[in-house]
Amino acid sequence: MSKKLKVLIAIGGTGGHVFPGFNLAKHLLEKNYHVNIVTDKRGYKFIKKKNNLDIAILPSFPFVKKNILTFFISFFLVFYAIIFAIIFLILNRPSIIFGMGGYASFPVCIAASILKIKYIIYENNLVIGKANKYLLPFSKKILVSHKELEGVPQKYLDKIYVIGNIINKEIINFKNKNSNVSISYKINLLVLGGSQAARIFADTLPEIFLNCSNQGIPITVYQHCLPSQNDQLSSFYKKNKIDFEIFNFKNNLLDFFSKVNLAITRSGSSVLAELTNVNVPFISIPLPSSADNHQLKNAIYYKNKNYGFLVEEKDLNNKLFELILEIYREKTKINKILLSQSQYSDKNVYNNISKILKEIINEKN
Repeated sequence: MSKKLKVLIAIGGTGGHVFPGFNLAKHLLEKNYHVNIVTDKRGYKFIKKKNNLDIAILPSFPFVKKNILTFFISFFLVFYAIIFAIIFLILNRPSIIFGMGGYASFPVCIAASILKIKYIIYENNLVIGKANKYLLPFSKKILVSHKELEGVPQKYLDKIYVIGNIINKEIINFKNKNSNVSISYKINLLVLGGSQAARIFADTLPEIFLNCSNQGIPITVYQHCLPSQNDQLSSFYKKNKIDFEIFNFKNNLLDFFSKVNLAITRSGSSVLAELTNVNVPFISIPLPSSADNHQLKNAIYYKNKNYGFLVEEKDLNNKLFELILEIYREKTKINKILLSQSQYSDKNVYNNISKILKEIINEKN
């Protein structure tokens, strides 16, 4: 490629939007594209230490329609963000834009349509997000992780291109040496509360793990938490003589994947895909307040594919301990999950992206 094509990736909000965008940026840099990232303040905290990326912070605001006042305030703020994005795009003029979902990508993609700049949107959940749904009419393609995606109007179905999950290449190529360690001897448990660390995971799960230990289940806990929860969890596990390791935010969990044979996690699409790719059976606990209940739909999909188990948050106290006990006593449950997971891989995702990107760039209009 004699001249580097400029690709802009619009990301923001939570890790579920940011990390796929970051993984995409790394891939495109390897393919000799010139890559810029635009994000909001929330997204920037996840990637601010990535010194090899050109990162700009643009304003973004959710569209709130609770009443007339919030509607007009939201409209004004979103309009302001679009004007800001138009100025940014005029100054930087990318060849193509990737919108990674969430309201942070919305003003950039709207600005792109005004300036006749091609853009692609990406959806990794099982139900299309609101921002992506609004952006469908002018997008060149919608890249999706699952062909079972819900919520796309019939007239836009021809824009769907199934690519898989945009996850870390190291994770796709990772071989889990611990997946063959029988869970009937000991549970090495990874606890992931999402990029924001679920508070209920720190407040409720340790008591359930203590119950497991008291019932004679050997268990070691590797738990992700907020820094403010470090003392609380350390004190609890030490007092109750449960082996543990706690850690704060990490965007690469490979070290932990090689230590564990079971995970408890929120139900963001990326983390469920990562655990499936590395053959770690999981119990997913969807975030009840997720937009359009997409985490529950993600969890149901992975459960139905036999990639993992599902316990809803409202059932934690009643069902989680019983499920862990069943998993420990009946190794066939885990063996079935491992067999299903071993037949799944996102190894073609980056080839799919490269193919569709070249097609769109070479289009006449």
